[in-house]
Amino acid sequence: MTPIVARTREELARARSKAGGTLALVPTMGALHEGHLSLMRQARRSADAVAVSVFVNPLQFGPGEDFDRYPRTFAADLEACAAEGVDFVFAPAREVMYPDEPQVTVRSGPMGEVVEGAARPGHFDGMLTVVLKLLNLVRPDVAIFGEKDAQQLAMIRRMVADLNVPVEVVGAPTVREPDGLALSSRNRYLSGPERRTALALSRALRAGADASASGPDAVLAAARTVLSEAEAADPPLALDYLVLVDPSAFTEITGRHAGRAVLAVAGRVGATHLIDNVPLQLGKEH
Repeated sequence: MTPIVARTREELARARSKAGGTLALVPTMGALHEGHLSLMRQARRSADAVAVSVFVNPLQFGPGEDFDRYPRTFAADLEACAAEGVDFVFAPAREVMYPDEPQVTVRSGPMGEVVEGAARPGHFDGMLTVVLKLLNLVRPDVAIFGEKDAQQLAMIRRMVADLNVPVEVVGAPTVREPDGLALSSRNRYLSGPERRTALALSRALRAGADASASGPDAVLAAARTVLSEAEAADPPLALDYLVLVDPSAFTEITGRHAGRAVLAVAGRVGATHLIDNVPLQLGKEH
């Protein structure tokens, strides 16, 4: 059955009321793929009803980024939501989300200025602002986010805790294509040769994970070896960062460290910005 489509706040309120019971929200920017579908399945396991939001948020795109060419495939997205039994889809226009130019927004703080935030200044301010607006508008009991965007997930959890937002935040594992590339709406931008180069991101993460028993330096060295080859490939990988960080604060791990960590990488192949990460366990926790 085709989900209810709510485009205004009034339609959203009616859809939310009709859903009844507990509600899980999957926020997306559309161009849905198997990774998004896995979030919907997690949402179904987490609540009585499932909502998906589809909104390409202008606040989280910087100058020169791909806002205008970001894929918009709403008809196909709606079919995917129907196949997964989604109860309603919130697909607001820009003027519904931002009736006026926003003056009061969420500031991401120090966590938003490192790693991906350093590569894309202001990105996390815009992301957190729209997520908070969506949580306030939809009022879900549970919100589902992918672990592929590990820094985003960590920051949303911190915002929810710091601002006492009454929602449970659930992370769902990264979904990969058969060749190892993490699923992303931006993968469709890649040409064949660009995709071959992009596979170095997941290979580097696997190499780093395989070296985790030997400590942080070995993890980074193993990953860098793979990425160095990709930087010399044709077409080349333009590396933005490779970091080993604490998964809750995204501060870099140096020296001896035992416990959970995230090895995160990002780079550009052609005009396409790609990110990936893998969770690690370093050493033995006492």
